[in-house]
Amino acid sequence: MKPIGPLMWEHRLIEKMLASMMRHIDAVEKTKKVNPLIIDTAVDFIRTYADRTHHGKEEEILFRDLAQKELTPELKKIMQELLDEHVWGRKTTAALVAAKEKYLRGDEEQLSVLIDHARQLGNFYPKHIEKEDKHFFYPCQEYFDKDEQAKMLAEFWEFDRKMIHEKYNKIFDEYSGL
Repeated sequence: MKPIGPLMWEHRLIEKMLASMMRHIDAVEKTKKVNPLIIDTAVDFIRTYADRTHHGKEEEILFRDLAQKELTPELKKIMQELLDEHVWGRKTTAALVAAKEKYLRGDEEQLSVLIDHARQLGNFYPKHIEKEDKHFFYPCQEYFDKDEQAKMLAEFWEFDRKMIHEKYNKIFDEYSGL
């Protein structure tokens, strides 16, 4: 198996989760009521799975290793765009959380802001995923021989193995002072 395999599988789950979030946002627009638990679950998924786990493997392993290669100018450009898009996703997710918190404190105007940020994320990720799947991952794998690919894949699995511990240690750190 090539390292892009698990990354592309993760894309399929991200697409499904975001489609589910968008269905909730459609309902919010109709009813003018938001279920904060659904938003919290979607944000946790985006932050933990899409960003920390998936983007973490890309940034900390794939992009790190690609930075050691003589990439074409086009691939260098796409890799920088992807990094910039990851940052945009983090900022937009934080803005979604901020709007939800203000809305829950009674600021009714934040409902439209919450909807806007959710829609931005829902529209962003499919385009970002397509760029990675169709324009970046396949050409990038050509820069690695079989041994390098096997090493990268093993590093991906180790990265995933540690994620659950990272997540719950962080939760403990946040709540241990309560």
